[in-house]
Amino acid sequence: MHKSILLAVSLAASLTATTPAHAWGPVGHRITGAIADENLSGLARANVRLLLGSEDLAEAATWPDDMKSDGHVFWQKQASPWHYVTVAGDDYTASDTPPAGDAKTALARFTATLRDPKATPDDRRLALRFIVHIIGDLHQPLHAGTGTDRGGNAVSVTWFGKPTNLHSVLDSALIEQRSLSYSEYAAWLSRSITPAEVIAWNERDPAVWIHESIALRRTIYPTDPALSWDYAYAHRTEIDDQLKRAGVRIAAYLNWVLDAPLPPKGNAKR
Repeated sequence: MHKSILLAVSLAASLTATTPAHAWGPVGHRITGAIADENLSGLARANVRLLLGSEDLAEAATWPDDMKSDGHVFWQKQASPWHYVTVAGDDYTASDTPPAGDAKTALARFTATLRDPKATPDDRRLALRFIVHIIGDLHQPLHAGTGTDRGGNAVSVTWFGKPTNLHSVLDSALIEQRSLSYSEYAAWLSRSITPAEVIAWNERDPAVWIHESIALRRTIYPTDPALSWDYAYAHRTEIDDQLKRAGVRIAAYLNWVLDAPLPPKGNAKR
């Protein structure tokens, strides 16, 4: 087992199993990572390169989901709650934090690791990949769920006549309907991001991201479970906007966390 994973397992030993849910599919996560790459500061970019080598943020963004195929208890049990939050009200509060932890608490823990001068390169690499992924997750509105329907996974719908669930429609079907590669999609969205939006979205507080996702979550549950063009036209722009915000905010967050050089000795990825 990789050293960084074993260390993370020991840190997460108190966590219990929670039903997993996937946020953006691989295309969506890669879009957010690619947009983030374009908005990194010079210092943050150098620190990312020091840790990841040739692996860019688009590749790093999917890594925590890719690793769910690993049978180790870390991926099958402990890490499951780190992809979402459960919020019944309008805003995330301390009472919403479960004993098993969630995306918000995991983000704080991994941020501390990435900034810790005593952390090993492997632990920082693990932390960086999770940070990129978690920020993307928190911008998928069903990853700020109420806890009543597994983030829309228990809401059965049809998508152009094919049985699926609402979560799947939001995280992948709406995106894949464009028939674009992640790089094409990211370039398309990036061209529409204005300087004013980059400034307005330069928000590093996850409570603000969660609040926005909750507000959007309340608009996306359909009255008719047969979803097709009407639903796509009504919500595609909102999903595109969330992908753009996530990409800009991943960069803003990393620019803040990586605002000082990482210890160079032994950190470079080989």
